[in-house]
Amino acid sequence: MKPLISLATLAVALGCSGAQAQYTDGTIRIGVLNDMSGTYSDLSGRGSLIATRMAVEDFGAAPKGMKVEIVGADHQNKPDVGSNIVRKWIDTGKVDVIVDVPTSSVALAVNEIVRDKNKVFLVSGGATSDLTGAKCTPNTIHWTYDTWALANGTGQAIVKTGGDTWFFLTANYAFGLALERDTAAVVVKNGGKVLGRVRHPFPATDFSSFLLQAQASKAKIIGLANAGADTVNSIKQASEFGIVRGGQKLAALLAFITDVHALGLETSQGLIMTEAWYWDLNDANREFAKKFAPQNKGIYPTMVHAGVYSAVTHYLKAVEALKSDADGKAVVARRKLTNTDRATNSPCWQCHKHGSRRRAA
Repeated sequence: MKPLISLATLAVALGCSGAQAQYTDGTIRIGVLNDMSGTYSDLSGRGSLIATRMAVEDFGAAPKGMKVEIVGADHQNKPDVGSNIVRKWIDTGKVDVIVDVPTSSVALAVNEIVRDKNKVFLVSGGATSDLTGAKCTPNTIHWTYDTWALANGTGQAIVKTGGDTWFFLTANYAFGLALERDTAAVVVKNGGKVLGRVRHPFPATDFSSFLLQAQASKAKIIGLANAGADTVNSIKQASEFGIVRGGQKLAALLAFITDVHALGLETSQGLIMTEAWYWDLNDANREFAKKFAPQNKGIYPTMVHAGVYSAVTHYLKAVEALKSDADGKAVVARRKLTNTDRATNSPCWQCHKHGSRRRAA
C-alpha cells in the first residue's frame, strides 16, 4: 500500500518579497506524519492535519507575509515507511518541520533523520521518554505527553491510593516497552510490586490469553501499556471476562476521549487514566474544540490534536522571530525562549542535555 500524501497550500504570501526571501524557497513547509488508517488513526490521523491547518490560519501567516504549505502522509505504523517518507519530504519536497508521529518506533527513526538534516521535529503522538532521554537531540521538542509523565500521573496516584500490586499488559514495541518501564519504576519507587507482565503483538485484536494471565496474577491493577484500538479492545475483552467485576482495576496508561467514546460509558466505568489536555476543562479548550469538531465529522479533539495545534503555533512564532526556517537547531532554541500556548494548555518536554526542563502534564 502506498502512503497517502496530500498537499494543501494554506496561505499565499503577502507583503514585500524581502520577507519571503528569508524562508527556504520562500515557503514554510510542514509535514504531518501519522497513522491515518490503522490503530492510532482516531486519536491522531486526519485530525492532526486539521489542527495544523487551524494553527496556521489562527496564527495569521498570510497577513504576515508567510507562505505555508502542509503535506500529510500515513506512516502505517512502520519505521521504514515513515523514514522513507521523511527523507523524501526533506530531500525533494523541502519540508522544514515534521509534526505529530504517533508510534514511538517511527518517531525514534524520524528523530535521527531530522537531526542529521538539521530540520525540526515536533512530537505530539509519539510517547517514548527516550526522545527526551537517551535519544534526545537539539532538533526535537516532545509535546503533549511522554511515558514519564503518563507513568507519574497514573502510576503514582494509583499506588498512593492502595493499588500497590501490578500486572502489565504491554504492546511489544518501543512505546509499550517504555511505558511499562517508566510505570514499573514509579510503582516500585512508591512501595508497590510488579507481579508480572505479558507482551502482545502490535497491533492486536485477540487479548484473551493475555488477559487471563493478568487475571490469574491476582494483581490489584492491570496496567495497559498500549494505546488506540489496542487499548479499546483490551478493555472490551476485559469486561467480557468480568475482570473489573471480580475486583481488579484497569489502568489505561495512555487513553483518549476517542477511546471512551468507542467503549461507551458502561464499559469505561472505573477506568483510571491520565490526560494532558481535555476539551471540556476550561473556556479556552471548549472554544478550540468547537472550532475543530465541525471540521472533523463532529468528533472533538484529543490531546494529540491539541498538542499539534500548540506545537505548530509555537513553531511559527519561533520562525517569525528568527525571520528564517533554515536552521532547525536555531528554531528549536528560539522556541525554548517562549512559554507554551494558553489556548490549548499543552505541556512540552525538551531534553536535559540541551539546556531545557521537563514539565509535568
